[in-house]
Amino acid sequence: MKQTQILSAALALAAFPLAPATVRAAMPAATLGAEGSDSASIAAVVNGQVITNQDVSNRAGLLALSIGMPRSPEVLGRLRPQVTTQLIDQMLELQEINQRNVTVADSDVEAAIAHIQQSNGLPPGGLRARLAAAGISFSTLVAQLRTEIGWQTVLHQVLGPGLQPTQGDINAEKAALKAELGSTQYHISEIFVPVTDPADDASARNFANTVIGQLRSGAAFPIVAAQFSQAPSALQGGNLGYVQLSQLDPAVAAIVQTMPVGAISNPVRVPGGYDIVQMQGSHKFGLAQQTILSVRQAFARFPTPITNGQVGPAQAAVIEKLAQSANAAHSCPAITALDASLGNVHPADPGPVNLATVTPPVFQTLLAQLPIGQASRPLVESDGASVVMICSRTNEAEPLPSDQEISNIIIERRVALESQQLLDELRHRSIITQDSSTTQG
Repeated sequence: MKQTQILSAALALAAFPLAPATVRAAMPAATLGAEGSDSASIAAVVNGQVITNQDVSNRAGLLALSIGMPRSPEVLGRLRPQVTTQLIDQMLELQEINQRNVTVADSDVEAAIAHIQQSNGLPPGGLRARLAAAGISFSTLVAQLRTEIGWQTVLHQVLGPGLQPTQGDINAEKAALKAELGSTQYHISEIFVPVTDPADDASARNFANTVIGQLRSGAAFPIVAAQFSQAPSALQGGNLGYVQLSQLDPAVAAIVQTMPVGAISNPVRVPGGYDIVQMQGSHKFGLAQQTILSVRQAFARFPTPITNGQVGPAQAAVIEKLAQSANAAHSCPAITALDASLGNVHPADPGPVNLATVTPPVFQTLLAQLPIGQASRPLVESDGASVVMICSRTNEAEPLPSDQEISNIIIERRVALESQQLLDELRHRSIITQDSSTTQG
């Protein structure tokens, strides 16, 4: 998307030391005959691969930290049943990932981590520091993200050519959207808690209620969703964007119509489990106004990248010189000329920018408040700094989604359905045993 070309100034990915690109290292597995401490004892065995009690404790600790709960033995004990179920499902996913020789690029994991940080106002490296301060291994989160990304690749492979919508599919979706012009769209986020066995229903509901209690006390929804939701939207912090009621499960659709902005639902029983929904806002589809910005940017590369978040003298000199040059630029053509003098590392004109889609929120606020024709302060990232200038702001009627956006909606819907079906199939043909203590809520 064009607007992302100017967002790099505010995102600054950290260089996380990740596990090797292959997904095989994503989850520790012991052999059945392994000896070890109680922490390495067996919580579950999935097709001969072991999930240890330490694995469960690490994930439960990560969840407790995410939702602001004390990591006491009593709290962790309450979380164990659902966490164990989640780890079993992820082991099944991991085995299928490995069976298909799927690998996940470090850059994909870095992007997912950056998205979580940006959604919660954390600086580069902030999530890692937060986990370290709580005594939780960063590799626990990295392993989960790597498995989630690999699983999405598996689903795309399974669906194959049938994943791509035909023009007829797109036209039908477009006709349905046109029929809903003027109807209310809801911007929601979700956390999906699966129920893999009817006997686990009470445990899953208790788990969902525990999460909801903490979310209502201020826990960050995107972090919890990214780590523990079992929906494809988890990699986006649970964010579904604006959706029509017809795109939602009927039980969810009935609830969101009554929810005020910021509200978090009670557990909603849907096929396959429970949904937790947060209301972000609403608007009239096709009638809303959007702010479109014409922007110019100038980027100055550092002689060496910033490391460990510390700006050295060489980087500081580049930032100071850029600030001086920007202060002398009083028009968009001047910013274009400045960018050219710096080597056109990034295009001076990134194209029209929809203010509503700009992330992170701090950068959206900067662009919303920046006067036309005034250069911003330098925006620092790992390899350089940039300044931006607003050339114009216009309010336009929100258009219908493009064919590509409609295609993406259909693809996401098909992937979500296939995920549930494939996981059910893997469970049915697998040999899974659990220690009885992990099934007690």
